[in-house]
Amino acid sequence: MINEEEKRLIVIVGPTGIGKTALSIRLAQELQTEIVSADSRQFYQETEIGTAKPSEKELSAAPHHLVNSLSIHDAYSVGDFEKDAISLIHELHHKHHSVLMVGGSGLYVDAVCQGLDQFPNIHPSYRDQLNGEFRDKGIGPLQKELLDKDPDYYQLVDLKNPHRLIRALEVIRATHQTFSSFRNRKPVKRPFDIITIGLEMDREKLYERINKRMDIMISTGLFEEAKKLYPFRELNALQTVGYQEIFGYLDGLYDKEEAIRLLKRNSRRYAKRQMTWFKKNPTTHWFPPDQIDAIIQLVKRD
Repeated sequence: MINEEEKRLIVIVGPTGIGKTALSIRLAQELQTEIVSADSRQFYQETEIGTAKPSEKELSAAPHHLVNSLSIHDAYSVGDFEKDAISLIHELHHKHHSVLMVGGSGLYVDAVCQGLDQFPNIHPSYRDQLNGEFRDKGIGPLQKELLDKDPDYYQLVDLKNPHRLIRALEVIRATHQTFSSFRNRKPVKRPFDIITIGLEMDREKLYERINKRMDIMISTGLFEEAKKLYPFRELNALQTVGYQEIFGYLDGLYDKEEAIRLLKRNSRRYAKRQMTWFKKNPTTHWFPPDQIDAIIQLVKRD
């Protein structure tokens, strides 16, 4: 049994395409520990290429948890993740001083590190009305309303995810307060120390990496994967960059060339929103992704 004061959670965050997987595997090997995924896009078994999951070789290089743990047909919330991840980290701390958590989903990372914010109970009629508006008018009016009523959350939320937009707007309409105002409660104290490592690089260099990564994903079958998932396009698990753009192409809204342009543009925008979210944490230690030795020194020193 590991003494409670020795328990640590090392959290690796950063935008898509920056190298979080490679770093987490190297650290897991150095610390002889295991990795918990906090990437909400990688939980689902059916989504491989579009979520840039670790390869079979990478998954075998260090023990991973919560990758491929669900089906796209499963209902799964950030609250479910918080309970599952905390329970798993507790189990892993029985045999490891340090456990790694890695991911680009800021809300899921915060759920583990700080606990979830407490939101008021909202009458289902608000959600029903918003779902009807989404079906009738599309996502654009939801985005505009959120920008008008809560510009702070607008800068953070995945604007392509109607589930997230509707969740925020139902709170705003019911309470006449911003969604952001409910998101700043005192963090929960966890029974382990938390060290957060953030990866960053020059924005233009990152965007170039993202564009090249998207080219590789397309060449390895992204469009074919999205076509198989197309019948289930309304599921919440598929309301994400990497699939929605191709679903629009399959709906006949634009040609393949435009779909590829949107894939790259929206992936870059997603990376920008991720960095905005993660930069809010003043305790994060920021490094370029190639400074692995310096990161190892930091976590071993602490």
